[in-house]
Amino acid sequence: MPSAYAMPMTMMRKSLIAGIIAMGAALALVPVADAGGRRDEQDAARRAMLDGQVMPFAMIKRRVDSQMNGASYVGSEFNPSSNRYRLKYVKDGKVMWVDADGRTGDIIGWAR
Repeated sequence: MPSAYAMPMTMMRKSLIAGIIAMGAALALVPVADAGGRRDEQDAARRAMLDGQVMPFAMIKRRVDSQMNGASYVGSEFNPSSNRYRLKYVKDGKVMWVDADGRTGDIIGWAR
């Protein structure tokens, strides 16, 4: 028969484990909720590329990279209504946004 001291420790351990599992499950769901919009954007870009409406992103990025004078690429967004990409770069602590036409890969605008 377990001692009176051992019972509460076992119950406390089970409660702690259950709490850790619940926290892990809650944290695992947060990125899924945040990624929903990004996933839709990626799907739209892929559909546009497969339909021949835009160039593959890798080609567009290479064209823009060649004109960025060593700035570091950070990320991008795709606007399916205009078939434009907005690429984000950083150089010397300054952020630069570059808009590129998805059909041609040409730079069509800059913002700092």
